[in-house]
Amino acid sequence: MNYLWAGMILIGVVYGAFTGNLTAVTKQALNSAGEAVTLCITMAGVMAFWVGLMEIAQQAGIIRGLSARLDPVLSFLFPDIPKGHKAREAIATNVVANFFGLGWAATPAGLSAMKELKKLQKPEDTDASDAMCDFLILNISSLQFIPVNMIAYRSQYGSVNPSRIVGPAIVATTISTAAAIIFMKIRRGLAK
Repeated sequence: MNYLWAGMILIGVVYGAFTGNLTAVTKQALNSAGEAVTLCITMAGVMAFWVGLMEIAQQAGIIRGLSARLDPVLSFLFPDIPKGHKAREAIATNVVANFFGLGWAATPAGLSAMKELKKLQKPEDTDASDAMCDFLILNISSLQFIPVNMIAYRSQYGSVNPSRIVGPAIVATTISTAAAIIFMKIRRGLAK
């Protein structure tokens, strides 16, 4: 990937030099760098707000309550994980964070879930377990109800209606999650 980016930059600079637009290329590179810093600052604020809300929800027991409500779904998706295991709560936290489009808040929960799932393996097992693979598939499909990241990006870049992405995001992530669940169940069925 680094070679691809380096190649594209090099081609752009060389093309700009040959066409007499090297000044415009340099100016745009500097403008883009400034824009990137502004976007990072904006996203850091959004991230701090939502991750803070997730932390408050976790400490208030809301996540535990949602985890209990998700228990039948988790039992269906992850039959190998014993009830009451810490991995279930971590997976539920990850699913809830992804549901609200909070990828930043989902990542720590996802890492915790993987650590807990690793504890369920026998010491001699070096491959990822079925539950680990299924969790990764589910996490990547990421059903989202409120795509906070995309709304923030669209707002940052002057969208007239930044939340207009919500409907298409719900449809797209519902389809991707349904496909993930079907794949997980087929894969499990074939493995037996």
